[in-house]
Amino acid sequence: MAIKVVHPGLATSIQDLGRPGYFHLGIPLGGAMDRLALKAANLLVGNDEGAAGLEAVFIGPTLEFETDAMVAVTGAEMPIKVDGEEKPGWTAFQVKAGQVLTFDYLKTGARIYIAISGGIDVPLALGSRSTYAIGALGGLNGRPLSAGDHLPVGEALGGVEGKSVPEALRRKPGMPAELRVLPGLYWHRITEDAGRNFFEDTWKVAPEADRMGYRFRGGRKLDFVDRIPPFGAGSDPSNIVDSCYPYGSIQVPGGTEPIILHRDAVSGGGYFMLGTVISADMDLIGQLQPHTPTRFVRVTMEEALEARKAQKSALAHLREVLA
Repeated sequence: MAIKVVHPGLATSIQDLGRPGYFHLGIPLGGAMDRLALKAANLLVGNDEGAAGLEAVFIGPTLEFETDAMVAVTGAEMPIKVDGEEKPGWTAFQVKAGQVLTFDYLKTGARIYIAISGGIDVPLALGSRSTYAIGALGGLNGRPLSAGDHLPVGEALGGVEGKSVPEALRRKPGMPAELRVLPGLYWHRITEDAGRNFFEDTWKVAPEADRMGYRFRGGRKLDFVDRIPPFGAGSDPSNIVDSCYPYGSIQVPGGTEPIILHRDAVSGGGYFMLGTVISADMDLIGQLQPHTPTRFVRVTMEEALEARKAQKSALAHLREVLA
């Protein structure tokens, strides 16, 4: 059983929930930028929630089905059509052999997730089918989809046509988007005024936003506390002696434009980290379009843990609804 890629869309790739356990070797977790959206799509079609599906950015692919399948599309709002007939998002629908799945222009959000009953059945690479294009690992030969590709599909396990994720469980960024941040080990490198300005200002997503990281601009430049540069750090006040980077960490090279490291980010380097976006808000970043107004909200460790607890509770509720 296979699906033919007639048109790949923009940067469409095979993604699952990633390959944990290799970050210390420089291989990132990877996987879906919006993990909740992928999990929801998989649950709708009867897959394990970590099964491999497709992640498409801004422009959806054109797919010709060579076998019957249950399909669900979640994440961004991008009108879905099967042989020209519109289908609902966040809902399981049937596609027959010979039919073609297409998408209209993006309305809101940035990334869609396409789950197909049985999952995309490409070989595992370090325990994951996720595409890590920079390292040419996983997916189809370690690259995004191309026209003419054939996607192998596993054995379907279930899925009920018409099953849908309730609107209240479809988490989306607000306007402006709000990302909760826990100040980090290097917070002391900036002045008190700079720290206050960072959280007061409204930033905008820059065009340089991808799976490695999201850049923001428009806020006031950060001022740094004077120092004698330590050996190996360099003269720029935003440089440090090399350190490990957690997912969601916020670099501000030169103090001008914050960069949030995401799923395919490098594991370490020489820029200071102002703080880290909490795990509960990482999915939201993957749905931000360029120029989206964004506010950073300071939280404590206790608040970050409560947010993670609430996220787990919401996912458990989603599993119950779709069981």
